Amino acid sequence: MTTFMIVCPLVFLAGFVDALAGGGGLISLPAYMFAGLPTHAAIATNKLSSSMGTAIATVHYWKKGFMKWKICLPGILTAFAGSWCGARLNLFMNERVLQIMMLVLLPFIAFYVLRSKALTKVSAQEYPLRKTIILCSLISFGIGIYDGIYGPGTGTFLMLLFTGVCHLSLEDSAGTTKAINLTTNVAALTVYLMHGAILIPLGLAAGCCNMLGNYLGSHCFTSKGAKFVEPVLLIVLLIFFIRVSFQVAGV
Repeated sequence: MTTFMIVCPLVFLAGFVDALAGGGGLISLPAYMFAGLPTHAAIATNKLSSSMGTAIATVHYWKKGFMKWKICLPGILTAFAGSWCGARLNLFMNERVLQIMMLVLLPFIAFYVLRSKALTKVSAQEYPLRKTIILCSLISFGIGIYDGIYGPGTGTFLMLLFTGVCHLSLEDSAGTTKAINLTTNVAALTVYLMHGAILIPLGLAAGCCNMLGNYLGSHCFTSKGAKFVEPVLLIVLLIFFIRVSFQVAGV
């Protein structure tokens, strides 16, 4: 019961943050580990709860018309391919090298968020559809690799790149991000279920909390998106930076 009381409220908060700007795993995964779950069980169970929550936000954004399927479908396919490649690379890559790379990159990402006007209702001029599809597919493949190797902050990076590089509107970026993130979550979830690594009762209970958080967060986005996204992104990036700093320091 103590485990449920620790995990469920934090996973609810993670769902709310994730629906707004991605990066909910930066809150939910440490919650499972703080509750005493072994690392593999924490990662696997977190995939169950996050998949449930992301599905809610994805459906909401789809109903609101934030998903252009001509863009989303190629991105989903390349994200699958990228995630598979990333998982394979994970077997050979030194995780500490990636952590140090993230420590260097995160301050620049935060500076970009502060200076960029991409995360506003007034988006840059749209590219032709073909160029948009190519850019979104390449980004989905690249972030898919990252998600397969490491993972935290995937939704945040997708949101930033889709708005800043692909010139998608904030709404279309949120919808595309959710479609791709749900795809990678479900793919990983399938693997963990096949290997019996998930604590299903805890994952389902936390998943219900994550669904509620995603539901409230996605509705908050559609009513006050531009106002909330930038500060939430900065908070998520700060949490990510602190977490990676501790990992590099071996704490």
